[in-house]
Amino acid sequence: MLRICLLILALELSACSLNQETGPASLDSAASPAAPVTTRPATDTSAGRSESERIRMGDEASFPVVKKQAEITPLPVYHPAERKALLSRMAPGIVGMPMPPQEPVDRENYAAYETQGIFQVAVQPVSTFSIDVDTGSYSNVRRFLNQGRLPNQNAVRVEEMINYFDYHYPPNRDASRPFSIHTELAPAPWNARHVLLQVGLKGYQPDTPRPSANLVFLLDVSGSMRSPAKLPLLKSGLKLLVNQLKASDHIAIVVYAGATGVVLESTPGDQKAKIMAALDQLYAGGSTNGGAGIRLAYNIAAQHFIKGGINRILLATDGDFNVGTTNFDALKQLVETRREQSVSLTALGFGSGNYNDKLMEQLADAGNGNYSYIDTLNEARKVLVEEMDATLNTIAKDVKIQIEFNPAVVAEYRLIGYENRMLKREDFNNDKVDAGEIGAGHTVTALYELALAGSKDLALEPLRYQPQAKTGRAKTGAADSGELGFLRLRYKQPDGDTSRLIEQKILHSDIQPTFAKASTYFRFAASVAGFGQLLRGGKYLKDYAYNDILRQARAARGDDNNGYRGEFIQLVKLAASLAPKP
Repeated sequence: MLRICLLILALELSACSLNQETGPASLDSAASPAAPVTTRPATDTSAGRSESERIRMGDEASFPVVKKQAEITPLPVYHPAERKALLSRMAPGIVGMPMPPQEPVDRENYAAYETQGIFQVAVQPVSTFSIDVDTGSYSNVRRFLNQGRLPNQNAVRVEEMINYFDYHYPPNRDASRPFSIHTELAPAPWNARHVLLQVGLKGYQPDTPRPSANLVFLLDVSGSMRSPAKLPLLKSGLKLLVNQLKASDHIAIVVYAGATGVVLESTPGDQKAKIMAALDQLYAGGSTNGGAGIRLAYNIAAQHFIKGGINRILLATDGDFNVGTTNFDALKQLVETRREQSVSLTALGFGSGNYNDKLMEQLADAGNGNYSYIDTLNEARKVLVEEMDATLNTIAKDVKIQIEFNPAVVAEYRLIGYENRMLKREDFNNDKVDAGEIGAGHTVTALYELALAGSKDLALEPLRYQPQAKTGRAKTGAADSGELGFLRLRYKQPDGDTSRLIEQKILHSDIQPTFAKASTYFRFAASVAGFGQLLRGGKYLKDYAYNDILRQARAARGDDNNGYRGEFIQLVKLAASLAPKP
């Protein structure tokens, strides 16, 4: 068997040497041309620097140029019959023998974080965090479960699972605000002695047509994108978006592998055949120089900037950057510095095995954009068609939420999720501190678990020397006002630098007597929150189990025109089947 493997390896090396000068072959080489990207000469005497040096420095003139179709030399391709014959000559008698099974490589990258803890109101009455409209964690968790395994706990961000669903908050009726704010309270489904507080934002959906868009597709065509769940799915998904474009929109396509180039100059959105032809010619091969691609994409976006329009880069990749700028913090800093050009970055993640969730989620955050994981064509349709306005059209940026709890009413609180979105109290009023963005029609939901004052189910011992903890009285007259808490929200206009403040009371009298009395959407959001927490270990869920989630989710399924809630129920069933039995 060792001899067989060595002979096959020799064949592959021989094939690579034949292709060395012309590059890797296309996935669909027999039916499609090679990618129309080539590089400039290795040196530029006028600049005095090599091409790789100029790419690393971000010089626009250094990026590869596109050859005309007539100039492309077809790459040599091994037809299966030719490959068989060649192998027969090299190793007679072993043709047709199966290759030894290869163990799948799993080097996916997730940011590690601790589950949000419990805080005592007498000590820390204020909770501050940035909103999060990302949904990538939910679809990635779905991919794990559909593959027959429970997800990596760090792949589960509970807030992204909750925000995958629309809770149909009433639309905003105040034209001076870009969104409405809604709160609801009811007993927690996993602990009836505690109260669940739901805070929901509903983005304003303008009646006017969507602004014109200047979009740059930044596509990873490196060798790691060969899988059907990567580049082929990427191309099919982006075609769905192309079909939604209008004549005033413009699309450019930048690709990156070992080198970087422009496959399609900025093209009007009504030239759909031209745009789709450019997508069709893409193939995967080479290493992954993501940093050079990001620089070039921002340069293209700046050249075609639409004042008052949508200016956005759509980065589609598995995040496996392995040449050029590969340092995580350096890539984030690169995006942070370029977002000042008022160009946002949306990250679309694909694939498995080498997937870099940490990079994708935080690049989108740094780029004033959003992050989605595309595991199916239906998910691409959801993100790029059904939610296109919310994905592309930002209506408010740097949105921060701060809640001050009344110690006379609330003893303890815990924010569910948002671990990597927490802010310091002083960050709330600091307009230089970055926060999340919200798109047209988007909804954002956050849940707090509260233990009320006087509860016999407290996680923390009362403090001996804190007057508020002993007397249960607030420092101001708010203790007798009936307020459970006070919500503050800051946001900036998409093109603004100064934040605006919205304030709203949260009343104790609004608590529903039982969980069953809460709205359908509240109960479904609680079910999703419970599922996410259980996948992360269920630290605060006591005996709450998958069967409890199933029962509550089924009862709160409500309107489900797209089938997303029904699919959630099926995922809970899958997780229950995969979970270790006691």
